[in-house]
Amino acid sequence: MAFDGSWKVDRNENYDNLMEKMGINMMKRKLAAHDNLKLTITQEGNKFTVKESSTFRSIEIVFELGVTFNYTLADGTEVTGSWTIDGNKLIGNFQRLDNSKELKTVREVVGGELVQTYTYEGVEAKRIFKKE
Repeated sequence: MAFDGSWKVDRNENYDNLMEKMGINMMKRKLAAHDNLKLTITQEGNKFTVKESSTFRSIEIVFELGVTFNYTLADGTEVTGSWTIDGNKLIGNFQRLDNSKELKTVREVVGGELVQTYTYEGVEAKRIFKKE
């Protein structure tokens, strides 16, 4: 699958505004903008394993397409939701447990880069990763 491999964050677009909209304080936003996030993604059928490694934490998430699971964002925000595939896009639809607001995440490979697009309360941001 196109998502398989190790991806290191290269740049962000509008990421600070998205985090501000989510209620993340300025100190955490500044740290997150320089977290050196690395994603290692493997897919076996409908099962994905995503290893997230950053300056702040290292975790492994295992999920199956269409199966709801709980996840805690790096800032501590808890969400529940699931991932699906639509064409060449991996689409995550999540709901915050504290306020029930929706966070949508789309991962797609564009021009050899992994583009992760977030949408929350009308604010869109991107994190662009390069393959290692």
